[in-house]
Amino acid sequence: MMAQIAAHSALASPVVQHIGIVGCSAEGAALCYRTICAEGPALLGPHCHPEISMHTPPLAEYVECLDRKDWVAVAALMLRSAEKLAACGADFLICPDNTIHGALPLLAASSPLPWLHIAEVVADAAAQMGYTRVGLTGTRWLVDGEVYPEKLTARGIACVRPSVDERSELSRIIMEELVPGVVKTTSVAYFQAVITRLKEEEGCDAVVLGCTEIPLIISNDNSSLPTLDSTRLLARAALRRAAAGPLKPL
Repeated sequence: MMAQIAAHSALASPVVQHIGIVGCSAEGAALCYRTICAEGPALLGPHCHPEISMHTPPLAEYVECLDRKDWVAVAALMLRSAEKLAACGADFLICPDNTIHGALPLLAASSPLPWLHIAEVVADAAAQMGYTRVGLTGTRWLVDGEVYPEKLTARGIACVRPSVDERSELSRIIMEELVPGVVKTTSVAYFQAVITRLKEEEGCDAVVLGCTEIPLIISNDNSSLPTLDSTRLLARAALRRAAAGPLKPL
């Protein structure tokens, strides 16, 4: 019986690559996972999506590291997930969390698997759509950092950050409301107001939803600027990569 099971497993091995998801916060990781599963059939056939594995340590561990600006410790958490996903048979990795991508350069050389970089995916999409001046929303850790400015500037796209006060309130909404799955109309209105100011006062022609929870409340339907949905863009890039073949290391 075991030989028959092994033989059947070998015959049934998919040619589509196995996606490993390095999770951080639940809502963003879940939306990324659901997007891959929901949109897989359009690319791969009815009821089909790539094999997916996810590992997520307690969010508190990441927050503690971020609060003390210990990016080496953030990288260590990401690497721990990478190693577990490699052991599960994943072929490449994605991380549906923009903020902790700040630590990715610290672990890329040690990673057992290659990664798709969320900001590169978003920046490529912005360039393909012809945007030249893009606003950035997200946690204070992300907006204060260089994850997006670096990738956008490399493609000739200006990255505009909200004001210091706006960054603080956006970050509070994300961490205290969106991450736990709470949606308040006042918070939606605040995001909309910041995006409108980025358009009218800063001359932005698009906005990055640079936290994977932001698409829960902001989309093209209620934003005054076209949105670059980092969660779904990453999921779609992973889906295309899984169907296309091996990924080169970062």
